Amino acid sequence: MTTKLAPAAQRPPVAVPVLITALGNAGLVPFAGLCLLMWVVNDQALPYVALAMVAYAALIASFLGGIHWGVVWLRHAGVPGLAELPEQAARQHLVWGVVPTVLAWPGVLMPAYAALPWLGLLLVACYLVDRKLFPAAGLDPWLTLRFRLSAGAAMCCFLAAGAL
Repeated sequence: MTTKLAPAAQRPPVAVPVLITALGNAGLVPFAGLCLLMWVVNDQALPYVALAMVAYAALIASFLGGIHWGVVWLRHAGVPGLAELPEQAARQHLVWGVVPTVLAWPGVLMPAYAALPWLGLLLVACYLVDRKLFPAAGLDPWLTLRFRLSAGAAMCCFLAAGAL
């Protein structure tokens, strides 16, 4: 028999560690830098900058899926809080965990003018799914950081696409 986690209102507040916030924010630097470069480099360099932006966005989308496999791994390791994650929720994490990678892959194969909006939308979708799946795993305190990072990364993808 599995038990459900206490609703978020009944769990003690958990602060996102400062290091994780700093590393997450640092992960936006390549998005912002490449987005800016897309608008200022010459026509010869633009395809290379665009490819770098597409590749980075696809890698980040894949990373976001991997987080869900980590949740299930920690559940099976018996980590308090996650050990009580119901089996159905664990399955949802596992299934979703591969979707960002599968959807990011075609983005790497597309021309950048199509890939960047595609990957921007995928980053938004990753956040929206996290909003649904994180609370059951007790990870809802991370959603504010996830929103800021996803919004920034997606906006950079959309802005960079405008440079093409």
